[in-house]
Amino acid sequence: MLLRNFLYIRILNLYLNRMFSGIVEETAIVKALRQDQDNLHITLTCSFVGELQTDQSIAHNGVCLTVVAIEGDTYTVTAIRETLLKSNLGRLKVGDRVNVERSMMLNDRLDGHIVQGHVDQTAVCTNVEQADGSWYYTFSYTPQNGNMTVEKGSVCVNGVSLTVVNSQDASFQVAIIPYTHEVTNFKDIVKGTVVNLEFDVIGKYVTRILQAMQLGRN
Repeated sequence: MLLRNFLYIRILNLYLNRMFSGIVEETAIVKALRQDQDNLHITLTCSFVGELQTDQSIAHNGVCLTVVAIEGDTYTVTAIRETLLKSNLGRLKVGDRVNVERSMMLNDRLDGHIVQGHVDQTAVCTNVEQADGSWYYTFSYTPQNGNMTVEKGSVCVNGVSLTVVNSQDASFQVAIIPYTHEVTNFKDIVKGTVVNLEFDVIGKYVTRILQAMQLGRN
């Protein structure tokens, strides 16, 4: 009962703050990169720039960033040092495609899963396999802070909500349908590509609670 109530409260809190669903709207194109001490200013263009406002939250490859400037058909966001250390944004080059999703409205359908826009760590693509019109991508990562996947559970890869296949201790696969392959930057991912991971938020809280309960018994 305590665990269930905690999860209900936490899910409500997520909805009352900005959150994402992992359903990528499109890919934005990097137009400029400017280093400012430890910060990186990223200027991009996409079809909905005209609808944006400064201070708006947008997920970029799964990383929640704030719009700080809008000029013509481009907008700029800033990634701080901590973000660059934990994500692949520091690897961006001009011309790269970035998965973008605006934050959800309270009455939106949750077509993906609850995504906070807080990348946990990166992973490396170790294999891409075509399978009669779809693709299987395998990713390897170094488990940190209890991060883990669960078979048929949810994981966010470069901001895309996906179902885990073949979950292992330090790797997993995802199956990509043609639509997702076309709309996102999965078409750019090859063996050796570094991607962002956000593990399922509910799973993370359950893991932490169970760990705390186990420590309390010892």
